[in-house]
Amino acid sequence: MKILAVETSTDACSAALLIDEQVKQAFAIAPRKHTQLILNQIDSVLAKADIKINDIDAIAFARGPGAFTGLRIAAGLTQGIALACDIPAIAVSTLATMAQQSFQRFQTEKMYVALDARMNQVYWGEYHINKGFAELQAEELVISPKDLAKRNEADSVGIGSGWQAYQAALQERVQAKTTPDLQTIHPAAKQVAQLAVEQYKLGNILSAEQIRPVYLRNKVAQTLQERGL
Repeated sequence: MKILAVETSTDACSAALLIDEQVKQAFAIAPRKHTQLILNQIDSVLAKADIKINDIDAIAFARGPGAFTGLRIAAGLTQGIALACDIPAIAVSTLATMAQQSFQRFQTEKMYVALDARMNQVYWGEYHINKGFAELQAEELVISPKDLAKRNEADSVGIGSGWQAYQAALQERVQAKTTPDLQTIHPAAKQVAQLAVEQYKLGNILSAEQIRPVYLRNKVAQTLQERGL
């Protein structure tokens, strides 16, 4: 099976190609340069595998939550490739990819993922590892750290930029271990591709017309009054 994956939800930008269980990835931290990089990254991973884009079986993308512009880039690109190649698409949660990466790098199994959503909020998801894959507990939210329900689960860790930006506020509500290595995990296309395989097996595929980013929050910025100006 050949799955091409793209991820542009944050300052990171990446493309990956999964063939069976082997993954080739092009990855860069490149704020506001996603449109300049992503097509070259796709060409790079395809060239490394010596295949053409028409040879892939499915296209996967990180559907969000994340930066609005980045999510639109990934969704639009995925839609274009799905239409051009007449293949299905697979949507994968950005937060799930971060939990999956944490498991693979640090063997963590209970994770509170917090991605900085600005405006004193985080994109929040609780994930546990089940049979080697990140599985969502409850639902993903956009929320202020102070509004989180109190949690104290043994052996849990906090990952993502939200823990870096709001660590004190988060740890008042959630008793989880966190480190700079965990806080600086970026979503990546490698884990998008890996999680997409499981979604494909479950039949969770989309036609090009069904592709949509998941923002969680419809509001992009605070008003002057909300900022106290």
